Amino acid sequence: MNSSGVDKKRRQFLTNALTVVGAVGTGFVAVPFISQMQPSVKAKATGAPVQVNLSKLETGQLIRVEWRGKPVWILNRTKAILSTLAPLESELSDPNSTESIQPLAAKNQARSLKPELFVAIGLCTHLGCSPTYRPEVAPTDLGKDWQGGFFCPCHGSKFDIAGRVYSSMPAPTNLEIPPYRYIDENTIIIGENA
Repeated sequence: MNSSGVDKKRRQFLTNALTVVGAVGTGFVAVPFISQMQPSVKAKATGAPVQVNLSKLETGQLIRVEWRGKPVWILNRTKAILSTLAPLESELSDPNSTESIQPLAAKNQARSLKPELFVAIGLCTHLGCSPTYRPEVAPTDLGKDWQGGFFCPCHGSKFDIAGRVYSSMPAPTNLEIPPYRYIDENTIIIGENA
C-alpha cells in the first residue's frame, strides 16, 4: 500500500481479472450471433452434391433426381440413339455447345463424360419449364424428322437426345449440363467436377 491508501497490486489484479471476465463474456454473447450468420443445415443440404447409384438404370431409361432444387435427368442412351447425333447437327442452333453451360469434360457431341450416360438439368433454357422426354421416332405431333429427344410443351422448344436445341426455337441455348463425376462404374456425384 502506498501513502494514499491505495493498493496498486490489488487494483492491477482486479483490472486484469475484470478484463478477462469481460472478454470471456463478450465471446459467449458473440457466439450465437456469429453462428446465426452461418447457412442452416437445410441450406447446406440444398447445395450439397448428390450421389446417384446407376446400377439399376436400364438402357433407354430416364431417371430424375434433385440437385439444388432443380430436376436432373440421367438417361442411359443406346448406341442406336447416339448414332442420331451427327446427322442432326445442321438442324441445331449450337451443335458444338459453344454458347451453352456444361463442364469442359462434357463439351463434346454427346455432351457427357461417357457417351451412353446423359446427365442434364431438366429445365428449358427459355423460361425454365420442364421439357418432357420423347424417345419415340417420328411421332405425329413432332414430325417425321424427330429422332427422339426432349420437347418443352410450354413454348415448343425441341432438344435432341444430347440436349442440344434445334434452330429457330424459343430456347436460346442447349440444356445445361451440371458438374458431375464418376466415383465408380455405377455411381456418380452431381455437383462436383470430374
